[in-house]
Amino acid sequence: MAARVNDEPALRERVLVFRDRFQAGRLLVKKLQEYSGKDNVIVLAIPAGGVPVGHSVAKKLSVPMDVVVVRKIQIPWNTEAGFGAVTWDGETVLNETLVKQLGLTRKEIEESISKTKKNIQERLKKFRGDKPMPDFKDKVVILVDDGLASGFTMLATARSARKRRPNKIVVAVPTASLSAVKLLVPEVDEIVCLNIRSGSSFAVADAYENWYDLTDEEVIRILNQG
Repeated sequence: MAARVNDEPALRERVLVFRDRFQAGRLLVKKLQEYSGKDNVIVLAIPAGGVPVGHSVAKKLSVPMDVVVVRKIQIPWNTEAGFGAVTWDGETVLNETLVKQLGLTRKEIEESISKTKKNIQERLKKFRGDKPMPDFKDKVVILVDDGLASGFTMLATARSARKRRPNKIVVAVPTASLSAVKLLVPEVDEIVCLNIRSGSSFAVADAYENWYDLTDEEVIRILNQG
């Protein structure tokens, strides 16, 4: 498998190309029109930042949206950074290269994973309540986030989704690092990313004029809008 990558050449290597996450989602839809109105398509957004993007995408495509809870595994001494990711169903992906560079012990790794799984359960209850996960079988699953830095969170998400036997997995994000795109190419069927940037450093926030961390309350409010 090798994903087809659909980007926007005019936006390559640029920063501050989106007003906010909602607008970025509306722009993404232009490259997702083949899925508009199809009854076998579902948008799955990753909270928090992926929810406003996913809301715009799902609304414009007239398809349902749901959320999947995935969290990065935080570095013990730097909670802003991660060395892998865990999904709602326990799928765990480690950035082995970074783990070696950091010199993390097995105990540190397991403790960080355990904390991440606990956090996921709390967020599942908050964002999904008792609602069961949707059926992915034979569907086109569009996985949405506000951007990909390392790509490991989306990689874990795609692997969890694949286990549920969808017909096709599409990753749709406004912005991503070139390295993240390359990481995902062997794992999914299609990648739609408007703003791909290379270079030694990458921040999702650099693609947005209006960037801030969404609160849980904001995420719930958007979800309640359907």
